[in-house]
Amino acid sequence: MIDRYARYERLKLDWPAPRVLQITLDTPGKLNAADDAMHGELSRIWRDIDEDPDVSVAMIRGAGKAFSAGGDMEMIDGIMDDFDTRARTWKEARDIVYNLINCSKPVVSAMHGPAVGAGLVCGLLADISIASKTARIIDGHTRLGVAAGDHAAIIWPLLCGMAKAKYYLLLCEPLSGEEAERIGLVSLCVEEDELFDKALDVAVKLSEGAPSAIRWTKYALNNWLRTMGPTFDASLALEFLGFTGPEPREGVASLREKRKPKFNPRSDL
Repeated sequence: MIDRYARYERLKLDWPAPRVLQITLDTPGKLNAADDAMHGELSRIWRDIDEDPDVSVAMIRGAGKAFSAGGDMEMIDGIMDDFDTRARTWKEARDIVYNLINCSKPVVSAMHGPAVGAGLVCGLLADISIASKTARIIDGHTRLGVAAGDHAAIIWPLLCGMAKAKYYLLLCEPLSGEEAERIGLVSLCVEEDELFDKALDVAVKLSEGAPSAIRWTKYALNNWLRTMGPTFDASLALEFLGFTGPEPREGVASLREKRKPKFNPRSDL
């Protein structure tokens, strides 16, 4: 493997087919939850792929039984407690979204099991998103006690419409892969035992296509997302503003204690 990928630890990288780089989210024992290390790596990987002449297509998946179980609780503690951590993580969250949108190479995602948080950002912003029927897609921001930032405002309304986006983002209701495909949130839904073969098949087809034509088509289509940049920036800023308040502390406590959160119903907003 070339040196540009030697620094990655949480992202396992290999070549399942010529010119197809496979990215595997891997935090053992935590269902591939995004910790500080993975979050930083997800903000950088898309630029390395963009600059790598040996990559035509990237494919992203999760190790073991999950795509990604969301943000690691210790990372969230750091965001709440420390300004420098909060600022750094905000920048990484911004870069994950914009670097993936601006990566010239097409990206294919294969989602199974829980698909939450920073992993879900990459799963849904991928150019071709494929979910297993048993995938459990959740945007957990409001359950945690912060605004739905990350990728939510920039792409959910475009994919599935405002009515469905508000329903799932405000309530944090889970979606199966089948329901996600039905409402247009993902490109395809397949049986779990077919997921990775199908994703690789799509990636190989893309790698064998006309590279300039495919990359220019992606660039043009992603102007829809670039026009939503101010909306995304506002949502991400409001998410990280929320981390300074009491609601995420109750949200984190309730998750650790495996109980329903008890948020103060009063708000001056």
